Amino acid sequence: MFELDLRSRQPIYEQLMKKMKEMVIRELWRPHDQLPSVRTMAKQLMVNPNTIQKAYRELERDGWIYSIPGKGSFVAPRSKEPNIEAVAAVREQFVRLVKEARFLGVTNEQLWQWIREGEERGGGS
Repeated sequence: MFELDLRSRQPIYEQLMKKMKEMVIRELWRPHDQLPSVRTMAKQLMVNPNTIQKAYRELERDGWIYSIPGKGSFVAPRSKEPNIEAVAAVREQFVRLVKEARFLGVTNEQLWQWIREGEERGGGS
């Protein structure tokens, strides 16, 4: 499925959330696809089930997944209306990364190329 860096300073649940978002963005998981159960994912990744549950809870809060009691967790359909808070958070991260890239000497053309690459890799509709 995917690997987590257990030595990273980034919490495991955040790494898991990032990987799961990537799978949704790349359309490896489509709307309404059922996700692995907490127990199954905990066994596969060899992490505490509470860590998986926390990631699922955060993803659900952010609108990436939804749960049906007794059935499991599923990929949420893409909303027609943008989540204003989530968009603002992404914008803030983007601006911070652009500033860092410019500080490191990355040109505007390189930045535009990266944006085009991001569109090509998925989510560029």
